[in-house]
Amino acid sequence: MSYADKVNETSCHNKLEASAYDYRELVRYATLAASSHNTQPWLFKLESNRIQILPDLSRRCPAVDPDDHHLYASLGCAAENLLLAAQAAGLAARCRFDASTSGVQIDFEEAAAARSALFDAIPLRQCSRSAYDGVPLMSNEMDQLQAAGHGDGVLMLLLTSADQKNLVADFVARGNDAQFADPAWARELKSWIRFNAKEAGLSGDGLYGPAMGNPDAPRWLGQLAMKRAFSAKNQNRKDRRHISSSSAIAVIYSQADDIQHWIEAGRCYQRLALQATALGLRTAFINQPVEVAKLRVEFARAIGIGDRRPDFIVRIGRGPEMPRSYRRPVEDVLR
Repeated sequence: MSYADKVNETSCHNKLEASAYDYRELVRYATLAASSHNTQPWLFKLESNRIQILPDLSRRCPAVDPDDHHLYASLGCAAENLLLAAQAAGLAARCRFDASTSGVQIDFEEAAAARSALFDAIPLRQCSRSAYDGVPLMSNEMDQLQAAGHGDGVLMLLLTSADQKNLVADFVARGNDAQFADPAWARELKSWIRFNAKEAGLSGDGLYGPAMGNPDAPRWLGQLAMKRAFSAKNQNRKDRRHISSSSAIAVIYSQADDIQHWIEAGRCYQRLALQATALGLRTAFINQPVEVAKLRVEFARAIGIGDRRPDFIVRIGRGPEMPRSYRRPVEDVLR
């Protein structure tokens, strides 16, 4: 079976039924959510009429994510997928932050099934690290994206002008300069790269080379090519081209800087990405200015959000489909 066939087998729609025996299928949909470096830092605890989503701290990325912001936001991404799948299965769900576990608790009761466009988009959503066509978004698309990207204590800006995109590109370049100069960051990133389909299949996680626009290659060859091309200068050139080709840049930001809001920001990002997918749009993270702490405050003020924390920066536009990343089996994420 090819890499694409294996990914499609995982990322597909199956029949959903409102029963406790179907909770594993809800978890499968949840695992198709976004996570930094595709680390999938979540664990799911199944109970009677309840699922808990817990942080898996063994999958931390301390260099790029020292305060675990992205890790906890990933729990929110998974929760949003799970809630949409539960609704399609005929389950009404109540979702809340559980301070005792720093996770998410979702309680269920039976209800009428309601399948949404966002649910249908779950297997199709991907982080598309490619150039887009630069065509402006229509007003109705902007409205739907704006609605999707807001949550409880979380807001979103859509930046569309050339000046705004240039501003973002400048901060991304400064972020690249800082990250590429950090040996710990470089080692961590390389540890999550899967250069070929065999590596990606064995681990079920990480950044598959072709998903980032690189060829499938033996590890020795991939490492050699990466050594030659791995520089802030090359990344800046690529990122500026990608940013200028985007129709819009979304910045999701929180009213408070705590785990509860990070999780909510993850839910908002996932909803935004699914809404974009439902509209035939692509998305990709360009998070460097929010990952470098000393830039984050400056970036927030430069885009006019004051002292609030920017959680994610996301490119949006129309572009080609890219190879998808593997997900670990449900059995591996159950607690």
